[in-house]
Amino acid sequence: MRRLQALDPSEAPDKSREILGDIVARHGGVGDMVATMAHSPALLQGYLDFSRAIKRVKIPRPLSEKISLAVQEWIGCAMCLSAHTKAARAAGLSEGDIELARQGTSTDAREAALIAVAVRVLAEPSSLSDEDVAELRAHGWSDRVIAEIVGLVSLNLLTGAFNLLIGLEPDE
Repeated sequence: MRRLQALDPSEAPDKSREILGDIVARHGGVGDMVATMAHSPALLQGYLDFSRAIKRVKIPRPLSEKISLAVQEWIGCAMCLSAHTKAARAAGLSEGDIELARQGTSTDAREAALIAVAVRVLAEPSSLSDEDVAELRAHGWSDRVIAEIVGLVSLNLLTGAFNLLIGLEPDE
């Protein structure tokens, strides 16, 4: 059940109206989540800025989608799982890759290590240790990628938690 309604740009607070107008001008429309975030200009601006920044991470797109699938499976956001499943397919992932990612793993040990840490960043961050970082480094992950995992997980938490709070469900 939908708890907050998406806003038409004309109904949005002034700053949100401006942001939504810019998105509509560039892309022809806005999605339900973004239109609902418009209730809070600060949240809307923060989400858009954070989302743009995370697109510049050094994590390869297919792996980024695997991480997002693992995290969203844990969070339980059907809307995000649907979106990331489509994005994973578009990034060339097989159905088997997608299923393993949703289970928090991969056939590639290097990727599996990164995915497992990403899920722990979400689920039990206080359990992370020097050994976890050493293991990621031993798998060849750079400090930049290790740091960026927190950003990718945080963006997924933001979108998943928001969609669950407002009751946004996929159409399919």
